[in-house]
Amino acid sequence: MHSLLMHPSLMDCRRLFLLNYEVWINIGVHDFEKKGEQRVLINVDLYIPLSLSTPKKDELDEVVDYDFMRRTIALRVKRGHIHLQETLCDDILALMLAHPHVRAARVSTQKPDVYPDCEAVGCEVFGLAEAKKQ
Repeated sequence: MHSLLMHPSLMDCRRLFLLNYEVWINIGVHDFEKKGEQRVLINVDLYIPLSLSTPKKDELDEVVDYDFMRRTIALRVKRGHIHLQETLCDDILALMLAHPHVRAARVSTQKPDVYPDCEAVGCEVFGLAEAKKQ
């Protein structure tokens, strides 16, 4: 994975990440995909200004909690069948960017069990929080 921390609007940020979060979800457009769950790996990078993510008292409420990422994703995938990974990525990105401390986020999903001749198929999306775009 690469970091976007060299992007000018993110150079004052800390990158938090969730790496290969495994979920089993009902995803896909083919009939066989609509009959059962598939394994999906989700990766999230959150870019948070250092001023909002540098603890002074070593307390959890001074930073963005990693549980926010996991809990938010879990709630989204529980909503039911998703046809496209692009939809899943876009939905997760929007939910991550809704957090008031997140300036930017990157989300990728991959389905590792689709084809026997490759490691995975997937997609990735990056976005800046609307109110924080410069």
